[in-house]
Amino acid sequence: MKIGCPKEIKPQEFRVGMTPNAAGEAVAHGHEVIVETGAGRGAGFEDADYIAAGAHILDSADEIFAIADMIVKVKEPQAVERAMLREGQLLFTYLHLAPDPDQTRDLLASGCTAIAYETVTDAAGGLPLLAPMSEVAGKLAPQVGAWTLQKANGGRGVLMGGVPGVGPAKVAVIGGGVVGTHAARVAAGMGADVTVLDRSLPRMRYLDDVFGGVFKTSFASAGNTAELVAQADLVIGAVLIPGAAAPKLVTRAQLSTMKPGAAIVDVAIDQGGCFETSKATTHQDPIYEVDGIMHYCVANMPGAVARTSTIALGNATMPFLLALADKGWKQACTDDPHLLAGLNVHAGQLTNYAVGRALGIDVLSPSVIVKG
Repeated sequence: MKIGCPKEIKPQEFRVGMTPNAAGEAVAHGHEVIVETGAGRGAGFEDADYIAAGAHILDSADEIFAIADMIVKVKEPQAVERAMLREGQLLFTYLHLAPDPDQTRDLLASGCTAIAYETVTDAAGGLPLLAPMSEVAGKLAPQVGAWTLQKANGGRGVLMGGVPGVGPAKVAVIGGGVVGTHAARVAAGMGADVTVLDRSLPRMRYLDDVFGGVFKTSFASAGNTAELVAQADLVIGAVLIPGAAAPKLVTRAQLSTMKPGAAIVDVAIDQGGCFETSKATTHQDPIYEVDGIMHYCVANMPGAVARTSTIALGNATMPFLLALADKGWKQACTDDPHLLAGLNVHAGQLTNYAVGRALGIDVLSPSVIVKG
């Protein structure tokens, strides 16, 4: 199989879809790997590293899309990339289709087969290709939140850990999953007063057992959420419904209850965001103000630490990438129901129920497609 890896073109996206190690593994399996020149530079990988791994370097994304059987990326294809996709071509990347009807429409029109990292599952019910980036984003959230709280950036001018005689920042983390756990750990490590909100009692028991004393937990009822949001200097949104649009858990009306200059970090922005006032921003222009509250809503947060993120993502995607290349997508998905869960689009048909519900599009069962 010809595996193509173009350079990412989303603003300030420095990650790359394949590391040289992944390229070398694919070549060792008998596949041809073609990489756009400079694709890995933002993550610290040079063309020479890919050549040493046995890959070929091409000058443009046009060439790669034109001849590759499978396109491997990090972020969802941008409009110019979607126009290059063709019938029968396999796309393996993050998609986040639920809040993105334009992308969904274009992928359906292209006739390609698209497998989304964020909906591939595992035997434990987890999301193994989303987890590495969730870990990165969770650890980054308090860091960027602390920066947003600085007065020069429009924030309250509150130090996360305080100093002797001055209390620490109050941080509310909405969601106790992978993102929320890592965010809470880092925020608490910075000295903040942290409370994690979640609706799962078993999850809260787990967090209390493992991290008891490091941060607090609270049941995410509407009342508790409203109370903690009003008290917080920093609110981190860390909720996820696999494949679906994120629920809006903090309304614009609630902003009026927050302290002027308080900060919001919406890690769920890839799925539309969990604050009513959220809109996607970039690393170049990451924050904006609504009703006196500072919003940090960068849609590709892990891209800020591109080398760490690329290697972590590559470690997770490699087994699935090799299965797709070795067996072809249909056999690989037939053999692995967890990979089949990643199938979102095939030959003009939507195959993910959460996306279908979010966008009002009819869905064809992925199991029907692989058996057809």
